[in-house]
Amino acid sequence: MRPVLILTLLAAAALTGFSQCREWTWSEDGATKAREQEKVTLYQDAKANGQYRQALPPLNWLLKNSPKLNSSIYINGAEIFDKVASMEKDPVKKKVYIDSLLLIHDLRIANCGEEAPVTNRKALMAAKYYANEDGKEAYVLELMDKAFELNGNNIMDGTIIPYMQVIKINKLKLKSLSDDDVLARYDRVMSILDAKIKVASSKANQDQANRYREMKDDVDKILFSMVTVNCDFAREKLGPKFRQNPSDISTAKKIFAFMLQDKCTEDPLWLEAAEAIHKVEKDFGLAKNLGIRYLVMENYSKSAQLFNEALELAPTPADKADILIYLGSVEAKTGSKAAARELFRQALAADNSKKEAYEKIGDLYYQSFNECKKEQNMADDRLIYLAAYDMYARAGDAKKMAMAKEQFPSKEEIFLVNYQAGQTIRVGCWINETTTIRTRD
Repeated sequence: MRPVLILTLLAAAALTGFSQCREWTWSEDGATKAREQEKVTLYQDAKANGQYRQALPPLNWLLKNSPKLNSSIYINGAEIFDKVASMEKDPVKKKVYIDSLLLIHDLRIANCGEEAPVTNRKALMAAKYYANEDGKEAYVLELMDKAFELNGNNIMDGTIIPYMQVIKINKLKLKSLSDDDVLARYDRVMSILDAKIKVASSKANQDQANRYREMKDDVDKILFSMVTVNCDFAREKLGPKFRQNPSDISTAKKIFAFMLQDKCTEDPLWLEAAEAIHKVEKDFGLAKNLGIRYLVMENYSKSAQLFNEALELAPTPADKADILIYLGSVEAKTGSKAAARELFRQALAADNSKKEAYEKIGDLYYQSFNECKKEQNMADDRLIYLAAYDMYARAGDAKKMAMAKEQFPSKEEIFLVNYQAGQTIRVGCWINETTTIRTRD
């Protein structure tokens, strides 16, 4: 059948009504029912054999004569028209097939309902073929906008990145969108992704939650490629709005993301925005970033509080280990070395690949010379450097191993106290570890 007739038949099939087509509704007339069953078999066999063009005549007969037969004729029909459109080389015929593909979604809505999910699928097909087609860009954006409005948080995952790409085309190619237009759509997308992360996390599906977080990063990259959203933008355009209404979490999230991207988290505005978000949304990444910021500011009590919150929210053993290392760093900064070591050990128990924890323990030992030395003999006082070396070795840090070795006792120093190289000995003070006698020379 010629493609121009295909579109004509589809248009003629459009009916009003919103009945669901989940059950097969065969004609009560025996002859008509037999014809329907024959057409279903013909198009299904052709589709199964990859003969998509041969599937069109029986499919179109069903769409025209039995539009409420079953939703499968629309689902399979969309796949068939997609295949035919993809294979067609003639641009005129290809356009007819694409328009037929889009129209079949309208027919499904008209005859079977399910407007939201079907509009979502139609929008994806429109983006596939027409996103950058001259004269079609605005139409695709309008359709995408409608899909997001109808579906909200239920939008199909695969629609999110194409939506951002369609926004970019309209922004840069047509110059039809202002920065505010783009940011409003960006805010909608990020809100949906946050909701999806929350649902995935509640179901303990951390792989899915992490995929959504990766999508957020991709969305940010597309935004940054079309709108200059640096620290100055956040301060000048978003700062005043946020300070007028600190409970405006949408604006707070933009400030947080944009200033984090532009690496100006030392700005008080970033911290204010982050705190505002943290009050209403407990999130691992946010608690972690705030904890780091307060650690840099030497506000150790606030930093520890936030890291402990992050620890409770940590989605993976690796994340838990990272937070334990940060907590250990807080204890080290406040002089609680034994407590810091315990936290570093807990990090290794959570994820033994976190060799940084060994390095941190080594630093604790290395920096304990003054508090542990008894000044009775240098051999005993220098034992802490042997213990530090052991930790640096477990961390695989050759540079710090060499640094510690320079502080080992000398052969003369161990001789004076009757120690032997290779001898096992316990390091005293708070360290209380066993090590092996070695010398620097």
